[in-house]
Amino acid sequence: MFKPHEMVKLEVISLNRYKDKLLTYLHEEGVVEIREVSVEIAQKDTPNEFYRKATSHSIGLSRLVDFLGAFKEEAKGGIKGFLFPEPVPKKPYRYRSIESLVKEVEAFLEEAEPEIKEVEQKLNSTSTEIERIKTNINVLELLSVLELDVSYMKSTKFLEIVAGTVDKDKFTPMIDELKETLKGRIAYVSKEIRGAYLVVIAVLKTDYDKANPVLAKYSFGRIEIPEGKGTPGELIKEYEVMLAEREKKLDEIKEEAKKLAEKYHDTLSFYQELMENEREKANMLGNLARTNMTFALSGWTPKEDVEKVVEGVKRITEGKVYINIKGAEDDDLEDIPIKLKNPGWAKPFEMITEMFGVPKYNEIDPTPILAFTYSFFFGFMLTDFMYGLIIGVVAAMLVKGHKHLKDGTYIFSKILLWSSFFTMLMGVVFGSYFGDALQRMGIKVPYAIDAMRGALTVLIIALIIGIIHLFIGYTIGFIVKWRNGEKKAALTEQLSWMLIIIGIGMFALSLKGITLATPAKAIFGIGFVLFVISELSNGGLAALLIISDFFGFIGNWLSYARLMALALATSGIALVINILVSMIWGIKIGPIPIGIAVGLILFIGGQLFSTAINALGAFVHALRLHYVEFFGTFYSGEGKKFEPFKSKRNVSKLEMEI
Repeated sequence: MFKPHEMVKLEVISLNRYKDKLLTYLHEEGVVEIREVSVEIAQKDTPNEFYRKATSHSIGLSRLVDFLGAFKEEAKGGIKGFLFPEPVPKKPYRYRSIESLVKEVEAFLEEAEPEIKEVEQKLNSTSTEIERIKTNINVLELLSVLELDVSYMKSTKFLEIVAGTVDKDKFTPMIDELKETLKGRIAYVSKEIRGAYLVVIAVLKTDYDKANPVLAKYSFGRIEIPEGKGTPGELIKEYEVMLAEREKKLDEIKEEAKKLAEKYHDTLSFYQELMENEREKANMLGNLARTNMTFALSGWTPKEDVEKVVEGVKRITEGKVYINIKGAEDDDLEDIPIKLKNPGWAKPFEMITEMFGVPKYNEIDPTPILAFTYSFFFGFMLTDFMYGLIIGVVAAMLVKGHKHLKDGTYIFSKILLWSSFFTMLMGVVFGSYFGDALQRMGIKVPYAIDAMRGALTVLIIALIIGIIHLFIGYTIGFIVKWRNGEKKAALTEQLSWMLIIIGIGMFALSLKGITLATPAKAIFGIGFVLFVISELSNGGLAALLIISDFFGFIGNWLSYARLMALALATSGIALVINILVSMIWGIKIGPIPIGIAVGLILFIGGQLFSTAINALGAFVHALRLHYVEFFGTFYSGEGKKFEPFKSKRNVSKLEMEI
């Protein structure tokens, strides 16, 4: 806790014949972040023929899976499916080598791919034909206003006939210019439609090259005339018959595709996942070095996993391996990957820390503090027992339903679960149960603070919480800098603000009758002097930055007033809903108490909306108070997150032959 996992550097040299299985073992274990080996007397490794085939098959399989996925019958979802998703069974695969896996995939594709591609081709061609028929029908509907035989709109041996549309204001100038250019050798029919003109123009083929620039000049939109004879109305009927036939054929092809999806989709997904993991292994080969007989890899792993990894490597390579384990050194600080280490209750909050950035190896992990303060801030801003209860119930169901997945929803729901506890706690403190709903029902509710009537008190509490939060941040920054040998920075950049905050606190106590004014001035003065010393390093800008940074600190402190603002917003919205419900509750139409029905709908819908919108606000603003104000006092978040070489297994489970 407060420090990430201790990391060690792992260096391995072994024979080339063990490379594939060793990479597979490390990929499945997922505890080593492989780094590029510095090449001097060796050369970079490259994928062999089978790894290249795996990459190619991964892309091809993905396309087939996407095609059949559109026709795969999925399990029903809905709210139940979201809250309690069914676990996806994982099919085992006995891994022998990349070569045997690729050959197995190719044998399967020889059977499945031709069938799928045949149906895909028929589907695409039929769909294209349907679109063409629909386009022709639309064109014929447009041409129907002219009441001409469609065959008359087709070019002949001596005539070039074009149909199209032109803007209303351009029609007359275009016709006049065509007549002038072609010396009257032009015939046309036209009809005004929706602010434009539909025109069919006939010119001699020898004159077409002269007419074409004029048509382009006036933005003449050409229309391709459909094939056929008869009036547009007659042809539309023929095309509609053709359309019905093609759509029936398309439905039959889709049924074929559904059968193929039932037959092949799951197996394709299984092999696609296997190939995708082999593709990742192929991409990782560039980080390895090799000679004709040996290869070398290097990476970082948590110290607690070293024994397991070393044992596995020796087992894979039958002991024919050189392994070197090195602890982290000062020169490695910028290069060491960070894996956060926290107890179970704080672990979900690593998500929030990682969203900002992980700490450097010599920094403190703020997650344990954030786990408490984030949940507390969320609860303070939402501050309603019933809202917290609703969120807690939903979060508990999501935790239970997603426990087997351990996905992002599961982690986030655990954060909400903790936050809902503090929301209910603060709801009791403020006496808020759907706002003042219980009070309006005549139920006496005990409370410590009335948020609406005691807004000033809530503001003072928020600012006290804020100054304590900032003090914790500066204290952590002082510890980190002092421990890392940055003693001057610890004194001037961190201790200065700690003393200023202590001085402010003592001044505040002096206002309550406690005689601390003299020591408060001394402590505040020392802190301010240290602060000024830190700013003097900025040279000519020192005076300006002293003012800017000091008032920046004041601004950060006042930012915690949002705790009060959102607490009041929650109470205010709930109060408005309750007032509206009370106004319509007694309305009756004859003997029918319609106000009760409408009031219940308004109350339930309004309070659920208030829960959602205020919870969103509490979530965002609690993040801001940590990312901007709190982290700004000590935390950089510039570490490199530990990204192990790890397989992704959703539908497959690898079993290695060793």
